[in-house]
Amino acid sequence: MEFDRTLADRRMGRLRSLLGVGAGEAVLILDLKNIQYLAGFTGSDGALFVAPDSAVLLVDGRYENQAKREAAGVEVRRYGDKLAGIAAVVSEGGQGRILFDAAAMTVEGHAKLTEKLPGVVLAPAPADLNRLRGVKEEWEIDRMRRAARIAGDAVLAVMDSIRPGVQEKDIAIELEYKMRRLGADGIAFPSIIASGENSAMPHASPGMRRIREHDVIVVDYGAVCEGYRSDETITLSVGKPPDEFREAYGAVREAHDTAMRAVRSGAVCGSVDAVARGLLSGKGWGPFFSHGTGHGVGLDVHEYPRLAAAVEGTLEAGMVVTVEPGIYLEGRWGIRIEDMVRVRNDDCEILTVFGKDPMVL
Repeated sequence: MEFDRTLADRRMGRLRSLLGVGAGEAVLILDLKNIQYLAGFTGSDGALFVAPDSAVLLVDGRYENQAKREAAGVEVRRYGDKLAGIAAVVSEGGQGRILFDAAAMTVEGHAKLTEKLPGVVLAPAPADLNRLRGVKEEWEIDRMRRAARIAGDAVLAVMDSIRPGVQEKDIAIELEYKMRRLGADGIAFPSIIASGENSAMPHASPGMRRIREHDVIVVDYGAVCEGYRSDETITLSVGKPPDEFREAYGAVREAHDTAMRAVRSGAVCGSVDAVARGLLSGKGWGPFFSHGTGHGVGLDVHEYPRLAAAVEGTLEAGMVVTVEPGIYLEGRWGIRIEDMVRVRNDDCEILTVFGKDPMVL
């Protein structure tokens, strides 16, 4: 789908409504993925100024032509100094209160803007800004489904390389190459190939460790398709794994499947986490489950909502989230089983492609 004026107007209208932007107010967007979502611009620097009845995209000279080609629903302006450019637009508009996305505003940037805009209130936007990208449109989900299929096909293509003597980093390099060769625009995040004791670190980086017979291997990977990402994790073994591992894998699989059945529109995010965490705790594995059960995926690989303890938000149809319980035994092995799913009214649709039965190579 082409990013056009209609889509930009609709999304910026939702932003104004979500934050209650009224006369004399505006929103300053600095997060690049939010800028992409609202205006279609994919450059690596810029700022988006959204007033009640207009919007200005500020870019430096490197991106002026790109912004004019990509962006919709905005006036494109070139700046020499970013903060000076923002201050000029605010002064021109006469707004007295500017909401900004706090996660993307530095302390230094806030101080300098405050100095350049005396009398203007700079206030962090409420957390509701995070909800803006939560519910996906059908074309967005189609891109994520395609990304997941490409990533899954790439993993299948490198299975023969997962064997004793091969280094983790070489498998990761081959996997990322295969994703691009199969049509991905990029990788969703640096792939995780974690073998043996490294698999007990949830976000291990592939290193020079060589695969050994009987190793447990966690493979966490994703592709990008027209800006949208996938995320999937499988855990496998090279040769017969330890008996305790097989027991733990069954527990993680049960927690994964039970949590998946809890994912539906109206479900409280924290309750989905509680389902997975409670099941593992009941089997004695609770202390070894060290992260949340899932997170939203879209233009970023980690975005709203979070499926974690005490999170009170509710799932809505059209959200895309992961379900990824795990067990990690320091110095020995780890297990994570992850699928990316689309929330529906009464259940969820699995977008990722790999089966999650135990796999022995």
